[in-house]
Amino acid sequence: MIRMCFLFLSLIIFISCRNKNDIPSGILKPEKMQVVLWDVIKADAFTTEFIKKDSTKNAVLENLKLQKQIFAIHHISKEEFYKSYDYYKLNSVKLKIILDSMLVTAERDRYKSFKMDTLKAE
Repeated sequence: MIRMCFLFLSLIIFISCRNKNDIPSGILKPEKMQVVLWDVIKADAFTTEFIKKDSTKNAVLENLKLQKQIFAIHHISKEEFYKSYDYYKLNSVKLKIILDSMLVTAERDRYKSFKMDTLKAE
């Protein structure tokens, strides 16, 4: 009986001490998700700003082509991305961290670009 109690107690301690920040298998790590999501957002913006204005092109098909290229570049599948995206949507704290990191990166890149343009003008 003491062994059963010890085993049960050990199991409870093990489960409660497990890192809650672990990402399940099959889900993109936050760093990779950030990069892929940023590319997908840029592709959507490109589709909205340029391709939709071209009446000879189907914007939905063109966007799917761009996404396929993005997934190939990052060596992931469409299913991996959307499974990960759904996971992060359900875990809003983790998604907020990814989105905040994306914004900081974009601001840093914009600042670097501005700084380089300013140096060229001088």
